[in-house]
Amino acid sequence: MKKRINLLVVVSMMATTILAQVEDPVKWTFSVENVEGQEAELVFKATIDHPWHLYSAYLPDGGPIPTMPYYDDSDAYSLVDGIVEVTRPKVKFDEGFQMDVGTLEGNAEFRQKVRFDEGGTRTVTGEIEYQVCDDATCLPPKTVPFSIKVNLGGAAAAAPGGEVEQAPAGGTEAVEAGGDNSGITVAGVPSMEGEKSLWRFFWLAFGLGLLALLTPCVFPMIPMTVSFFMQGSDNRAKGFLRGLIFGISIVAIYTALGVIVSITNVGPNAANALSTHWIPNLIFFALFVIFAFSFFGMFELVLPSSWINKADSRADKGGFGGAFFMALTTVLVSFSCTGPIVGALLVEAAGGLALKPILGMFGFGLAFAIPFTLFAIFPSWLKGLPKSGGWLNTIKVVLGFVVLSFSMKFLLALDPGNKILTRELYLAVWIVLFSMLGMYFLGKIKFAHDSDLPHVTVPRLLLSIVSFTFVIYLFLGLFGYELKTIAPLLPPKSPNGIDLTRQAVYSGAPMAAEDQDEACTPVRYAELFHMPFGLKGFYSLEEGLACAEASGKHVLIDFKGHFCSNCKRMEASVWSDPEVLNTLRNDFVIVALYTDDRTKLPESEWFTSEVDGREKKTIGQQNIDFEITRFRTNTIPLYVIMDADGNVLGEPRGTDLDVQSYLGWLRRAGS
Repeated sequence: MKKRINLLVVVSMMATTILAQVEDPVKWTFSVENVEGQEAELVFKATIDHPWHLYSAYLPDGGPIPTMPYYDDSDAYSLVDGIVEVTRPKVKFDEGFQMDVGTLEGNAEFRQKVRFDEGGTRTVTGEIEYQVCDDATCLPPKTVPFSIKVNLGGAAAAAPGGEVEQAPAGGTEAVEAGGDNSGITVAGVPSMEGEKSLWRFFWLAFGLGLLALLTPCVFPMIPMTVSFFMQGSDNRAKGFLRGLIFGISIVAIYTALGVIVSITNVGPNAANALSTHWIPNLIFFALFVIFAFSFFGMFELVLPSSWINKADSRADKGGFGGAFFMALTTVLVSFSCTGPIVGALLVEAAGGLALKPILGMFGFGLAFAIPFTLFAIFPSWLKGLPKSGGWLNTIKVVLGFVVLSFSMKFLLALDPGNKILTRELYLAVWIVLFSMLGMYFLGKIKFAHDSDLPHVTVPRLLLSIVSFTFVIYLFLGLFGYELKTIAPLLPPKSPNGIDLTRQAVYSGAPMAAEDQDEACTPVRYAELFHMPFGLKGFYSLEEGLACAEASGKHVLIDFKGHFCSNCKRMEASVWSDPEVLNTLRNDFVIVALYTDDRTKLPESEWFTSEVDGREKKTIGQQNIDFEITRFRTNTIPLYVIMDADGNVLGEPRGTDLDVQSYLGWLRRAGS
């Protein structure tokens, strides 16, 4: 059988030029800049072909392969801090990994500061590992070696295997990895986070600004504030201008708060540190809990009374300056209600771009100021305002439940592998919280400052129905349902958790008798890998072909990867279909070949590739070499149907999220 496979490989190699269709969409250049004393910055630049993207250097556990340089051991230098992403990654939700990941398109630049023990010329060697994907396929993780010469009186750079002349003192020279050095440069211009993400945050902040108006320490202030502008203002134009200055001042005060947070959020990796390190996430969790307890009435967050008195005394002087200080007084007095909301917004914004807290506070301040300004300009509108009452405190309590539920996401950074805070535990906490919220709407739970509830009003009844409906939706997640609407907020599925969706899909024809045959018992690598949805499969093509010959079935080769997003999407969206699953189970012998697995094989199984001349030592290296050699591509997923003799039936197929299209391909090629 092994001879037959080798013969097919040789014939395929003779038939075509193998490397012609192998994807290599990233070109690297390595250089050194900012040489000062014993320190220098290593610069890693990538040019990425459209529509491919690299992944960020900083990703959550369980996601794709991050872009990261690894350095050969040396006593000549030490690294200063971590790798810096000069190019800002675009954050998006990855359906395959069910998490937010940072991606880089077009151009990317990374920098690493190093400190040398001695002067003179030093060489830093290593390799940079990365993975690229597009919307349909991924490539296995790849490493590119680098060798960078650093003259502590100047700088030069070398590509792998290339000779480079020393650059003049204070200068740099860059050579493309794997290619010539004919003036190839990469722009290191920071790209902005997705525009849609920023606008979503702006509208979230704007909505919370409007909601803050309906809290008990803000809503009653509206008529009181408007009365300030009505006193002694016979000139309507002057009153209009003072009201306008009042509103602009509120927006400016909140925006200034966002600017302060933005200034403190310095450095390209500040956002990553805030979003991934356990210490800031623990602090953020504690802050959210404090904010929630404040909304529940346990205590009030207040600013020093001296601040309020000073601002109020300035406001009493009147004039345009008085309008500003009246705005400042309004902001300070309302802090006990707006403080937790503003704090939660700033905590959320601190993990993003420098623009995010500014834009968020501008949106919040704008929404907060508009009603005050309009009522100050048109005081007759006050007649239409509803009366203050217990409904204002109800809004505070609801905000408390929402803030408390969102605090859970900061705990995820404390348990990266979700060993303690599993998806099931996370959902259980949310189920309890929103069940309590539903009971609160029905008057079964009462907090401090709540008014007596003699009967349940229709709005409260409707809100309780919404709460309990959401609880039922969350409850389904305990049994394996995806919950796609809130998936970005949840931990990934637990591998050992209950999954009724999987059991429902498994229900089908029992395994054929030949599957019990010795030839159809997976042996090699069976302890390393597993098949999705309870399917039976092989991880060695030789074993798969032997089973196909014994059972009379065709072989379906699945070139895949542990870190392949599109592979996971295909399994979740297409293979999970009951009709597809039954076809796979009954008509095919599945062979899963992982192209990114790093399990090292015994030395006796190593071989030198005829494709690139390198020694292949791991399972993944040998599988990707077979894919390139036989099928002239390195993209995954790739599905290939063979007969028991190793002959390819039909055209290989990549990502195809159309269930009927994929099913038709299986049946045509497998018939």
